[in-house]
Amino acid sequence: MPLRTLIDAPSLLALQAAGAPLVVLDCGFDLADPGAGERAWAAAHLPGAQYAHLDRDLAGSRNGRNGRHPLPSRSALAERAGRWGIAPGVPVVCVDGQGGPYAARAWWLLRWLGHADVAVLDGGPAAWQAAGGALTAEVRPAVPRPPYPAGAPAMPTIDADALLARLGRVRLLDARAGERFRGEVEPLDPVAGHIPGATQRFFKDNLGADGRFKPAAQLRAEFEALGAAQGEVVQQCGSGVTACHNLLAMAHAGLGDSLLYPGSWSEWCSDPARPVARG
Repeated sequence: MPLRTLIDAPSLLALQAAGAPLVVLDCGFDLADPGAGERAWAAAHLPGAQYAHLDRDLAGSRNGRNGRHPLPSRSALAERAGRWGIAPGVPVVCVDGQGGPYAARAWWLLRWLGHADVAVLDGGPAAWQAAGGALTAEVRPAVPRPPYPAGAPAMPTIDADALLARLGRVRLLDARAGERFRGEVEPLDPVAGHIPGATQRFFKDNLGADGRFKPAAQLRAEFEALGAAQGEVVQQCGSGVTACHNLLAMAHAGLGDSLLYPGSWSEWCSDPARPVARG
């Protein structure tokens, strides 16, 4: 059965034991120390895992007006996917040890590219080890393939102008922590606050105390309580990364694919003409 949203550790162990083609992407990252994730991967990772760096592999070039983590070009992503060994029909599992936001970004990007057989490891490396999986420092080079044969974008997005024109007519969810959403602090972007009309849904609220995603039915009820089950839903955050976590959670809950605003707050606040809300 193709992968879709989440995969648990025992299922991944079984996939690896079956010996069929499989790509594991370690997406661990730290916004405050961009090299930390790669160092951690080099020290210990799931067997065969390739490293996907947020800035280098899962984002494009910044110009000061397109946010901190703009989408990569589809051609660059297709080339990178091929170098990781990804091809149509090859399952991909994305992993991080930070609760899933960076793995969710990779999941979204690969689906955007047109690769449907991709999931996030629920619970990350901790769940893998709890299920009896081992970590290793051995680096196995990927068997490279041609660039992924990408078609039209397979995941919906919205840009700043379209969002501005539709404010008040879409359900806008902001995945940042409450203090950033309210504008009380802003450690990463030059302006504090949020897009008018947005509702806060901190991405970590998708997780239980064990670091794994809450049951699908519970996630569905929580998003429905935010009004996110009716009409058009747009996901955003600081730079379009943790928003993918909410998008993944909603998809896992059976609520379909919402729109991603890739530029998110970091792009929105770069133009002083765009409105800002606080509180």
